[in-house]
Amino acid sequence: MPLAGSSVGWTEEIARARLHVVSGKGGTGKTTVAAAMALALARGGKRVLLAEVEGRQGIAQLFGTEPLPYAEQRIAAAPEGGEVYALHVDAEAALLDFLDMFYNLGFAGRTLRRMGAIEFATTLAPGLRDVLFTGKLMECVRRVDQNGRRTYDAVVLDAPPTGRVVQFLDVTKALSDLAKTGPIRGHADKVVKLVHSQDTAVHLVTLLEELPVRETLDAVAELDGADLRPGAVIVNRVRPPRLPADVVAHTTTGELDSERIRVELGEAGLELSAETVTGLLAETVEHANRITAEHTAREQLAEADLPAIELAELAEGVDVEALYELADLLTAQGVR
Repeated sequence: MPLAGSSVGWTEEIARARLHVVSGKGGTGKTTVAAAMALALARGGKRVLLAEVEGRQGIAQLFGTEPLPYAEQRIAAAPEGGEVYALHVDAEAALLDFLDMFYNLGFAGRTLRRMGAIEFATTLAPGLRDVLFTGKLMECVRRVDQNGRRTYDAVVLDAPPTGRVVQFLDVTKALSDLAKTGPIRGHADKVVKLVHSQDTAVHLVTLLEELPVRETLDAVAELDGADLRPGAVIVNRVRPPRLPADVVAHTTTGELDSERIRVELGEAGLELSAETVTGLLAETVEHANRITAEHTAREQLAEADLPAIELAELAEGVDVEALYELADLLTAQGVR
């Protein structure tokens, strides 16, 4: 059931983005959604980079591989000849890249790492760590081969949670204000231009539960306030209702006569004890209350007025096969 008042699926505007940032409250499955999105975007012979920045090695765990190094490596094939590459962005390695690129300090940079100076620098200036992460992603988005063809058709980022995603993306603006001249300023300005452009879309993963919905709506407001572009709301782990709407309304009012129901079940040939019927009715009421709460959550999410995509809950959990199943669901809703 789509969110009331929301457009469904992947809009043309979102499809033009090159950097897809996937965020969400912890526990909503944002890493799983990011991986499935990368597979969906790679369909049809495209090459997509799936990146992470939080040091959890969540991508490697999902795909059942060894921990990812700070190097782009092919991690999966997508339908119709597509490829998904993965990258674990490490702050220290990204800073070494930066020093080598702009100051030709390859050997000296490695010496600084042994001295612990890099950890000191990124701790002293926390914003520097984030600008290194986003700067590496910018380089991947903009990179072309010797024939001028883009290395990646799209980059998908498994980003920090919604409580920190705006700070993560917008920190480069503050850093560029601090660094008035030089390579750091130029680097930061390019990152600012990318994340505030139509080439970047920030997708928010949520569940039909009160806290994730509230945090999602707060994140939409923060993104708007920071002039960052919200993409789609992706409602994860959606469970189908097992009761008709009129039954739900009747059940949540508590108008259930367990003895009458037990007798009617007996007349239908199903003999159950009073205790069993009471237990079944309690589960029915719980299910009806959940459906009602999810309906309220849908109405609240619709206030964001963003394109909406829904992903069904997978009974068998999430493995590599499940990622492809979720990618198919995303494709069916227009992700391309």
